[in-house]
Amino acid sequence: MSGIRAVAPAKVNLGLRVAALRGDGYHQIDTLFAALDLHDDLHLRIEPMAGTTPEVAGTIRTDDPFVAAALPPMDATNLAVRAARAWLEASGARLDVRIELVKRIPVAAGLGGGSSDAGAVLRALEGAPHPDAAERVDGAALAKRLGSDVPFFRSGLAAARGRGRGERLAERPLAPPRPLVLANPGVPVPVARAYEALGGYGPPIDWEALTRAWRDGATPPLRNDLQHGVFRIEPEVRAAWSALAEAGGRRSTLSGSGGTSFALADDAAHAARIADQLRTARPDWWVRTATAPVAPPALERTSPTAGA
Repeated sequence: MSGIRAVAPAKVNLGLRVAALRGDGYHQIDTLFAALDLHDDLHLRIEPMAGTTPEVAGTIRTDDPFVAAALPPMDATNLAVRAARAWLEASGARLDVRIELVKRIPVAAGLGGGSSDAGAVLRALEGAPHPDAAERVDGAALAKRLGSDVPFFRSGLAAARGRGRGERLAERPLAPPRPLVLANPGVPVPVARAYEALGGYGPPIDWEALTRAWRDGATPPLRNDLQHGVFRIEPEVRAAWSALAEAGGRRSTLSGSGGTSFALADDAAHAARIADQLRTARPDWWVRTATAPVAPPALERTSPTAGA
């Protein structure tokens, strides 16, 4: 039996251009993913198969009351469980997998929490000691099948440009890491609903200008083409976006399909002041400070008795 700890980071989209609808029902996108130091934690125990077929089971918990209000079940619908089952099926490995998941990333928040959990499971299984099994899996294809954001989280990169559905990745050096403030009013926004509200297609994003401004400590031209539609159907999400700007955040922007908005801060102290102001004004909102981009740490081997 082996144990592996894996970190599943949240992400923000520093730019998100939505283009034409594809024949498979998905839109072409061009986005810049940036991983955060805010993360879920997973502990996987990988054991020889006890029965006649591989088994995946899991537990989930959180210490965050906001996250607990919409904690997803740890069943066949959970992306972490689905990722483990899909990998075992593709590899033919005769293994059982137990997953302990500690959630800190809200659900349907535009931060990629479920996709990141799936990506962390794939990274853990690909790095686990089981002879030849990983060689039988097309990890990139499997990640794409699980979800459009999963390839980025499987990659373990700090920042990457994603095209196609988001699965065509190119690492994008983005330095130095900068502080952010995140605000979510407790309104989940399913991805399909955000795309249904899309008002139109935007022009190409100048990634060089964005990268240059980020490097120079200026305010980069962040943009999210889903933002206006989401604000139209979810006024509370717009209120959180506005509150970030009014509290002194730089270039408040929706992340992904929402409902989390984020804003840049000048430094960690500035981020803390903005967060304190928002928490005082709206204690019912989820407000956190974070840093981006930050690559997740390497997988950690644990003793057989270790848990999350």
